[in-house]
Amino acid sequence: MEIKQLYTSCLSEAAYFIASEGEAAVIDPLRDVDTYINMANEQGVKIKYIFETHFHADFVSGHIELSKKTGAPIIYGPNTQASFKIHMATDGEEFMVGKLKIKAMHTPGHTLESTCYLLHDEAGEPYCIFTGDTLFVGDVGRPDLFSGNMTKEELAGMMYETLQNKIKPLNDNIIVYPAHGPGSSCGKALGPETFSTMGAQKASNYALQDMTKEEFIKSVTTGLSTPPSYFAVNARINKEGYESLDDIYEKGLQALNIEQFKQTTADGEVWILDTRPETVFTQGFVPGSISIGLNGRFAEWAGTLIPNKQALVLVTEQGKEKESITRLARVGIDNILGYLDCGYDAWTAAGEQIDLIIDIEPDEFAMDFPHDNLLEVIDVRKPSEFEIAHVKGAHNIPVDTLMDPLNVAMIDDNNNLYVHCAGGYRSVIAASILKRHGYHNLRNVLGGFAKIKLEKGIQVVQPGKINA
Repeated sequence: MEIKQLYTSCLSEAAYFIASEGEAAVIDPLRDVDTYINMANEQGVKIKYIFETHFHADFVSGHIELSKKTGAPIIYGPNTQASFKIHMATDGEEFMVGKLKIKAMHTPGHTLESTCYLLHDEAGEPYCIFTGDTLFVGDVGRPDLFSGNMTKEELAGMMYETLQNKIKPLNDNIIVYPAHGPGSSCGKALGPETFSTMGAQKASNYALQDMTKEEFIKSVTTGLSTPPSYFAVNARINKEGYESLDDIYEKGLQALNIEQFKQTTADGEVWILDTRPETVFTQGFVPGSISIGLNGRFAEWAGTLIPNKQALVLVTEQGKEKESITRLARVGIDNILGYLDCGYDAWTAAGEQIDLIIDIEPDEFAMDFPHDNLLEVIDVRKPSEFEIAHVKGAHNIPVDTLMDPLNVAMIDDNNNLYVHCAGGYRSVIAASILKRHGYHNLRNVLGGFAKIKLEKGIQVVQPGKINA
């Protein structure tokens, strides 16, 4: 028996590869399915089933592509309506993978079709459960992402019944393998681990503690942040189908020389996305580029900021072109028209116009802070982060709101703008967007609020506390 968790930190997503006696199954695969096919080939096993726990909202699944390439059927749980061929499992239906038995457990609440898969080992004993977005480490799936006609309270009520009747009765020693880990927006506050046990979750997970149904509904529906805008799009794509990744590569992996690149982007309808690290981007970039570095939560921010069908051309580190396309496609962004041949180095070697963003250290910011009457601090963190503590007088304009010009209209372009986030990644994204809006008097504060708050010359406000 082999059970392998394939964790993608950029999306906080876990897929699973299961193998026994020459057969294999994949649970919740990503869109780039060659990873699973290569694993099967290396082990000499045949992928027999593709199990989906639900219609994912935070990424485009590889279920359709993997089924086409392997012939394996796609398994969903009860109440599933899809635009492609599936096997809709009944509650309690069992599937054999080698000597392993996998039992479908319908667990509605996150969505109507949500289904967990309980795996029995070669001896027939329950060994682990793949919980999808029903149960996380320290949390449960949020009930407000379903695009149908049910309220989050109604779905939360269904989840209460699911947890009481299906999940809590499981033995304490059963391993819990969820679809997501820390940082995912599919729950409120996921724990730091990517797997656990039922015993540990019964002891520590707030959603598994004794409470009434009414108390549970209030608990899981309170404090939910607004889901990323691309979630509804990805859920629809997973339900209706999508273009082959091979076709996306064929279109996107076109090397554009400088003249072709300029012609493609001349009218502004095609956006330039620069996926180099933010520390490299600020030193120089093609004017008008949006920075989203591969080194951070790239796919999540790309999905949040870039419209689903927006045409793009890429500027990447050499050799990172395919990775950039793959990670964009994972969140449904696949209208990529090519990339700048030889990257930014070719652009500068040709003497083309460049732009840059001035980086400053927090101590420089501290020196400017009390003396510059035109200084304006733009804090692009989430409102919840801002509320905990922020620089006195700072304006909170979260980075995910900046693509709309109306949301930045309050910024005075005559001011000296000091942009920061928590650590430095989001502030460069924000600065690049502000540049596109025509703001050029910018400073990016290195190290973000984590370092700013250590500077004695900068007054930090902590709402709810007495500030000396």
